[in-house]
Amino acid sequence: MVKTKTGPIAEAKRLIVKIGSSLLVDEASGLVRRTWLESVCADIAACRKRGQEVIVVSSGAVAVGRRRLGLTPPLKLEEKQAAAATGQIRLAHDYQEALAHHGLTVAQVLLTLDDSDNRRRYLNARATLETLLRLGAVPVINENDTVATAEIRFGDNDRLAARVAQMVSADALVLFSDIDGLYTADPRKDKDAAFIPEVRDLTPEIEAMAGDPGSAYGSGGMVTKLAAAKICLSAGCKMAIARGQAMNPLAAIEAGGRCTWFLPSAEPRTARKQWIYGSMSPTGAVILDDGAVRALRHGRSLLPAGVVTVEGSFERGDCVLVQAKDGQILGRGLSAYSAEDARRIAGRQSAEIEQILGFHGRDELIHRDDLVVEG
Repeated sequence: MVKTKTGPIAEAKRLIVKIGSSLLVDEASGLVRRTWLESVCADIAACRKRGQEVIVVSSGAVAVGRRRLGLTPPLKLEEKQAAAATGQIRLAHDYQEALAHHGLTVAQVLLTLDDSDNRRRYLNARATLETLLRLGAVPVINENDTVATAEIRFGDNDRLAARVAQMVSADALVLFSDIDGLYTADPRKDKDAAFIPEVRDLTPEIEAMAGDPGSAYGSGGMVTKLAAAKICLSAGCKMAIARGQAMNPLAAIEAGGRCTWFLPSAEPRTARKQWIYGSMSPTGAVILDDGAVRALRHGRSLLPAGVVTVEGSFERGDCVLVQAKDGQILGRGLSAYSAEDARRIAGRQSAEIEQILGFHGRDELIHRDDLVVEG
């Protein structure tokens, strides 16, 4: 069981756990290591008991499915997709059973790289994950290999986990691997390789320490883990590389087990707002009444009722300027509605949105988590 204590895992309000196929699937039999998985799920249940939200990013569908179909690597793309389709349902069932012992509901979510790059799909995926977490479910995420082509694949679940962490503003991500952290060189080949317990900046020297993939089932090596770390650091998310073979591996880290922590300079919410303010070009503007201006300055979200005018042409998820009636720029944020829909609901109560648009979207035009107010 995970004990209550301080540290990056215990302090995380939202935690992501990535499980590699070489840990989850027995190479000889092609079966899920159920006893080990049940120990991980016990750790997850303990995290949930102390109020944390947990997302699992799990490999293993192809490894399980290929055995069921009698396929031998290397697999063609269509064979890999068939193996994923066969293995994913068995994998989801194993997670469902293991977490059900703790009274937890599992939700399967399949994503592709395209889902995280396309603005609309990104927002839809984020909204789904946020809703699942709010309802108390444990999302179990894998790459959607059954439909992904080579051009739209992540190619490894390390980077998928990091993009999910970025998507949901997670506080910490733990990448369980067959190695206990980052070394100055591959410790399996260099006996003089030195362990690095903490990284705060991904310098060229750090990136040069990455090695090649080293397991029969895993598709990710240290190169992909450092790519994941780069995403996490920019998103304000702490990330750990840890050995996962032992039972209750989360508890082991909290008890002082060796791992490498990558520590960002900002928190997830701050990093997200820096991204909105510094990296996105506004494609329109919303003009507010005096009441909405006061509400925003007190940390509230922007509701349609406070909007006087909508300018420009933008889509859902685009960045827009937020202005007062006198032209003063108050800040910028990500619109939950297109310009066309925003014009239709401007000045109206949130309860009227469904009647006006024909669907029930968000109550806010710009949620406070997607809003940066200047000064």
